[in-house]
Amino acid sequence: MLYVCFKNRKSANYVLIDTYSTLNFYYAFLVSALCRIFKLKYIPILHGGKLPNRLKTSPKLSKFIFNNAYVNVAPSAYLGSQFKTFGFNNVTNIPNAIEIDNYPFKKRQFKEVKLLWVRAFSKIYNPLLAIKILKSLKLEGIDASLCMVGPDVDGSLNDARQFAKSQKLNVTFTGKLTKKEWIALSKEYNIFINTTNFDNMPVSVIEAMALGLPVISTNVGGLPYLIQHEKTGVLVEPNNVEPFVNYINLFRLNSSYACQLGVNARSYVEGFNWEKIKKQWANLLE
Repeated sequence: MLYVCFKNRKSANYVLIDTYSTLNFYYAFLVSALCRIFKLKYIPILHGGKLPNRLKTSPKLSKFIFNNAYVNVAPSAYLGSQFKTFGFNNVTNIPNAIEIDNYPFKKRQFKEVKLLWVRAFSKIYNPLLAIKILKSLKLEGIDASLCMVGPDVDGSLNDARQFAKSQKLNVTFTGKLTKKEWIALSKEYNIFINTTNFDNMPVSVIEAMALGLPVISTNVGGLPYLIQHEKTGVLVEPNNVEPFVNYINLFRLNSSYACQLGVNARSYVEGFNWEKIKKQWANLLE
């Protein structure tokens, strides 16, 4: 990241810095410092769901990065409002974008429960909860399966494998897949679950909505700004198996309701198409 900034210091108009809340936060700090040395305009793009906590724990570094930015871009109104609460007023909202034509819409059938989870394996995303949901469904005698897609970040993938094994559950772990691969895989599943404890505006959830998968997600961070409860998806309290299972059962018994959620979600996220979002970027950079 530092090398790219140095190499392009004489030709770049702006430096866009994907900014997260953990180790990457320090990368963002170093890149922003280099930009100041070379008098480059830089724009942090605020991705991390725990960034509000980082503003509390690292106030000096946060002020250095965000106060000196040309502008800070928040993909969700949630992070935008959080930053303004901490006194950062140079914030604008531009949503995460997808290319909608890459996401074929499909109405699902719900005779059996086929759960899909797509995320990096990290403790903050609570992957073990997905397995606990599967276990609860099995204990109720429901025909259910679970596929978990994503790379390991902090050892959570191995923890998930071991937990599934200890519970004698047959969970499919694919590891990291390309976007094209997991979109193809999604055709075989009918409910998308998002179990995270912290989040901003996850692209994987936007993608699931575009595909017509009814989404059940925890109501943390920016997700209530993305999902309209019981209209474009379902929001439940974090780290709790029961509400996930209740809504999964509702989808089984009322498939038309589940399908309507998928239709509504697709209609909503068509507004995130790159053809629309790029106009906001063009206005900002021009």
